Amino acid sequence: MVPALAAGFGTGLSLIVAIGAQNTFVLQQGLRGGSVVPLIALCALSDVVLIAAGVSGVGVVLHRWPAAITTIGVAGGLFLVTYGFLAARRAFRPGALTVGAVEPVSPGRTVLTGLALTWLNPHVYLDTVLLLGSVAAGHGSSRWVFGAGAALASAVWFSALGLGARRLAGLFARPAAWRVLDALIAATMTTLGVSLLVTQLQT
Repeated sequence: MVPALAAGFGTGLSLIVAIGAQNTFVLQQGLRGGSVVPLIALCALSDVVLIAAGVSGVGVVLHRWPAAITTIGVAGGLFLVTYGFLAARRAFRPGALTVGAVEPVSPGRTVLTGLALTWLNPHVYLDTVLLLGSVAAGHGSSRWVFGAGAALASAVWFSALGLGARRLAGLFARPAAWRVLDALIAATMTTLGVSLLVTQLQT
């Protein structure tokens, strides 16, 4: 049981710990002091649902219905490009980058954005439902323990990312730091969005 749990934790962490739209948004909200706890819970619970789907064999359905992944990819790509544009606009508006001028983001808006960044990303389905589901199947009767380990990795990572970001608050007391962060967010989101659109439209 313990080896399967450790294997699930390690595999899950290796897939989650990467620069991506979801991680970038969690980091940003943690730095802004926004509604990061509901966002952390949303990301972790979403992964629990997706991992459970993969372990139970739903990945077979997605594998036989590639049009679903394509549709999600196009919608997600458009969303990411739009989000990247908004981040770029913030980066070029220094008056809006001081800590006192940062507009608080409502919990509802934060959660909705988190939902879009999570569920409109086809890589989420490929990593959790298909890949983790396939690896879990190799653990036989311990596959649910493997899945629990992967889900635990998700909860640990997003908690560390969102809550740990506050330790950088001193650095981001300077407007220039926000400019750099928003520029990086714009580049990340736009690159991922364009990549998704190109990949999905070529299939």
